[in-house]
Amino acid sequence: MRRLTIYVAEAKSERPIHELEDLLLKEPGIERALVDVEDGEVKLELDETKIKESQVIGLIERAGFHIE
Repeated sequence: MRRLTIYVAEAKSERPIHELEDLLLKEPGIERALVDVEDGEVKLELDETKIKESQVIGLIERAGFHIE
């Protein structure tokens, strides 16, 4: 299991946070996704045999979110 922390600009209010969590948790290989509402910090646990960091970032960006 690999831990990854990223910051998402829009993940600072309730609706985008729920959208982001739903998007991430539906993806095979993402075992855990927690979003901190104060600073947009997203903590993930990944199974790197199923998904890579670059794929996660691409998924987030294609959904219209911006990585800080």
